[in-house]
Amino acid sequence: MQIGEVAARTELSLRTIRHYEETGLVIPSARSQGGFRLYTETDVARLMVIRRMKPLGFTLEQMRDLLDATDRLDSGDPLDAGEREALLERVQTYRQAAAEQVQKLRVQLERAEDFAATLSAHLEQNTPAPRV
Repeated sequence: MQIGEVAARTELSLRTIRHYEETGLVIPSARSQGGFRLYTETDVARLMVIRRMKPLGFTLEQMRDLLDATDRLDSGDPLDAGEREALLERVQTYRQAAAEQVQKLRVQLERAEDFAATLSAHLEQNTPAPRV
């Protein structure tokens, strides 16, 4: 699929997808005869991983590291037990970091909801009743 369809499916801008290409996070699987970037479902899945990591505060280097680990685990290439264990440990480290960030976001959301409720209550207390 072309970059426009990928942008629509991933809810990422064309500029963002191109940036991720420039930084080596995702490389289009092919180019059309006209030079257009062509992406596969695997490329879209990779972009979705990146999209999910970004709001959790992961850096481009961390994204690259996680994608490298998952690529190697998913490649089907033979891995010795030590290498497989090291890759799984890297993925586990990112899973734990993601869980910690999710918890921090939950706290922030709870505080934001409390704040919004406080403002609503303040408005209700200070808005005169309509005259009949």
